[in-house]
Amino acid sequence: MTARIALTDAAPHQTLTLELPAEGVALTGRVRVPGDKSISHRALMLGAIASGETRIQGLLLGEDPRSTAACFQAMGVTMSSLDDEWVTVQGVGLGNLQEPADVLDAGNSGTTLRLMLGLLASHPDRYFTVTGDGSLRSRPMDRVIKPLTQMGAEIWGRQHNRLAPLAVRGQSLKPTHYHSPVASAQIKSCILLAGLMTEGKTTVTEPSLSRDHSERMLRAFGAEIEVDPDTCSVTVHGPATLTGQTVVVPGDISSAAFWLVAGAITPGSDLVVENVGINPTRTGILDALAAMEADITLENPREVTGEPVADLRVRHSRLKAANFSGDLLPRMIDEVPVLAVAALFAEGTTTITDAAELRVKECDRIAVMASQLTHLGARIEERPDGLTIYGGNPLSGAVVDSYTDHRVAMSLAIAALRTSGSLQIQRAEAAAVSYPNFVATLAQLCGQG
Repeated sequence: MTARIALTDAAPHQTLTLELPAEGVALTGRVRVPGDKSISHRALMLGAIASGETRIQGLLLGEDPRSTAACFQAMGVTMSSLDDEWVTVQGVGLGNLQEPADVLDAGNSGTTLRLMLGLLASHPDRYFTVTGDGSLRSRPMDRVIKPLTQMGAEIWGRQHNRLAPLAVRGQSLKPTHYHSPVASAQIKSCILLAGLMTEGKTTVTEPSLSRDHSERMLRAFGAEIEVDPDTCSVTVHGPATLTGQTVVVPGDISSAAFWLVAGAITPGSDLVVENVGINPTRTGILDALAAMEADITLENPREVTGEPVADLRVRHSRLKAANFSGDLLPRMIDEVPVLAVAALFAEGTTTITDAAELRVKECDRIAVMASQLTHLGARIEERPDGLTIYGGNPLSGAVVDSYTDHRVAMSLAIAALRTSGSLQIQRAEAAAVSYPNFVATLAQLCGQG
């Protein structure tokens, strides 16, 4: 039997069917992953509000960055096609976003909505209405509305200002020092963007430092940024002056994580994932897999426009269970679903705690990963803030569901590499949110197509 990987349409959704030979498929060769989603969003946003032209290479072509682009185009920003090798953004200058003629639609992208709120709230005397798809409209926005309100923002939404659609009346905001209850790059970035147009210092202090792409890029565009790692604080000085830049987007480590786990759990694999961003605030997945004794090496380390980059080589190894908690979780929160898959094939019991943030992502990723992996025969227990995963149980084919979450869809597909029988993933089109070519790349690595 050869590998069979088929994506079938049954409008409005797709089903991904995976059947692999009993002896499995060794993954070998080299693969490139899409551009980093976090950096892509920020490059589009900062390019839009900077003065002059910004040129972006390697932009992620997924649905989320397209939502960001569409929102800023609706506010008067001119951009070239996102399908161009180099995307050009003609910035309007800080404070010059136009009041849109229609509702701004962030689609499925929490990053678009939450970060954009910081900019909209700080544009005096302009009115904005923002919404998203069904999933995004169910995700809490009070985590950014609360600090923005402390700065003087006026924002109204459903269920006591927690849920989109949201209405925003722009104001001249005042600086703040916000102590975030969670380490969240979205909360931090939203406040820093709002602080660009305030007089004075706007500071965010977190329990631990979240990913720092906003700080790096704001500094590159000309903002004055202070980072205090001892207190986990970041400060922006306003009002700022931003100037268009050239941005080269590295490969997304969150996307690379699927192939790192795939190579680690699949016998005979020797795979190189090229040009991956290894920003230290994002490399928790590398530390986690190292703790499980995965065979991963960094090759050709280098720096590209302020971001560290390397090629990652992964070879199959016998994984060992480990416990993950604390400051490690903010550095790999998006990779927990696929880390759970790796834990299924590790010797011993793996625990993941301090990951309650996963319950308010595109779906409740804790509950969904526990239920869907259980359908495959895994022994896995849901915790209030994470998972307990018992390694060594064989997996069998079943029908599972992505719950329209891209990371769930791709994690289940990686589990299929070690599953006997046919695995069907419903609503598999969700993978395109961050990795449009995921299914095609998987089929190619499995020797199909």
